[in-house]
Amino acid sequence: MKVALVTDSTADLPKPLREGLGVRVVPLYVNLGGRIYKDWEEISPAEIFQKVREGTAFPTTSQPSPEDFQRTYQEALMAADHVLSIHISAKLSGTVQSATLAAQGFPGRITVFDSQAASLGIGMMVLRAHELLSQGQTLEDVLSELDRIRKDHFVRFSVVTLEFLKRGGRIGGAQALLGTLLGIKPILTLKEGRVEPAGRARGERKAREEILRDFQTWAQGRERIRAFFLFSAEENAVKELKEMVLSSGLPVEEALVSELGAVIASHTGPGTYGFYAYSL
Repeated sequence: MKVALVTDSTADLPKPLREGLGVRVVPLYVNLGGRIYKDWEEISPAEIFQKVREGTAFPTTSQPSPEDFQRTYQEALMAADHVLSIHISAKLSGTVQSATLAAQGFPGRITVFDSQAASLGIGMMVLRAHELLSQGQTLEDVLSELDRIRKDHFVRFSVVTLEFLKRGGRIGGAQALLGTLLGIKPILTLKEGRVEPAGRARGERKAREEILRDFQTWAQGRERIRAFFLFSAEENAVKELKEMVLSSGLPVEEALVSELGAVIASHTGPGTYGFYAYSL
């Protein structure tokens, strides 16, 4: 059985990579200043932050429609027997719901998978699925591996301000970190698909050190780890953390470094950095 892969734009996979692998992407939308833009296609995070600085209203985002997915599924099924559709956490977006509604029009031919992740947390699952399918693994084997990664992976990220998460309503339990003293860096994670606090530190250096300590604890006993580094608007934001992780002496390999797309960046703000990792 030939399986095609579909994801959404919040997977934040660079266009040359996803096109080279034949992964189809359904874009989410950014609403800014009364105009609607397709994520990754019609607006960049830098443009969003510039408009916010100029006084334009904060951006809002919306999921693809079922019709958006229907068109993509029809196209994919012209060349495949089945579609595996991997998407942003249902607790952060209605994207899974739209995909599931569209899938009802193709009985037995679409499997929708809720990554319970965002950004490269979705992207790393898409890449792993492609790797296994290329090796001839069955859909059942791939889903089993994705479920394993969903249950057991590492994610930490830090933001300059919680204001973007607060305005976007995606802050979850991290609400408790609002109003912290100036200079305190929030350290965040995703837990069961929601943004939650993982710690706080005074200053950038301490934040990176705490993230590294958490990673070292998670990494104990693992023989091979893939790390996916993310940043918003400025790659230097993640550079030092990446160097700390890769020089930690742990069996970790850099799998990908990618910028957050406009939708995710609309909820995290500029200067965000962090990484996802899973073990083989």
